[in-house]
Amino acid sequence: MRENETNSLRKTKTLVGMAIFTAIVVVLQLMAGVIKIGTFSPSLVLIPIVIGTAVYGIKAGAWLGFVFGVVVLIACITGADQGGYLMWGVNPVVTALICLGKGVACGALAGLAYQVLHHRSQILATIVAAVVCPLVNTGIFLLGAVAVFKPLLLSWAAAWGEQTGRTGVTLVTYIFVGMVGLNFLLELLINVVLSPVVVRILKARVL
Repeated sequence: MRENETNSLRKTKTLVGMAIFTAIVVVLQLMAGVIKIGTFSPSLVLIPIVIGTAVYGIKAGAWLGFVFGVVVLIACITGADQGGYLMWGVNPVVTALICLGKGVACGALAGLAYQVLHHRSQILATIVAAVVCPLVNTGIFLLGAVAVFKPLLLSWAAAWGEQTGRTGVTLVTYIFVGMVGLNFLLELLINVVLSPVVVRILKARVL
């Protein structure tokens, strides 16, 4: 009886915890662009995905990534994300697949990285997961964008070149300087610094 009660309590805690993390993912993604560090607007939404998958497992990471992808997709459809809106106009099916696919993949693979390494070191596992999550998220987006939306990217590169006074901007330069740039590095740094601290605290309290 006592074991059943313990399992039931654990499941309840997991459901409550996942509900909280889901809400945090939605709120942080909706606030993307509002939070600023100097002139940069880092996306903090990947932090609860990394923490959630470290605390509750790979399935939790995949779910939180899916929720993240759904919110991004809605922004693309409604025009809240201007670049995503243009992609949606060119190919809505691929846009949806990219949004949802990169979300699920970044959460699940971050969780997998954590599961593989956490027996050796919880801190190391969390740091690796915090690196994997943004890399997978950005990597899948760039691969999909280049494969399907190359003409659109080239037009963005030309416009960015005019705005910044750069002549003969290549697509590679635009992707790694204009699209990814310092924002990605800042997001990666924040993930790596904050995620291990929060995971350690939550692991001590939840488990």
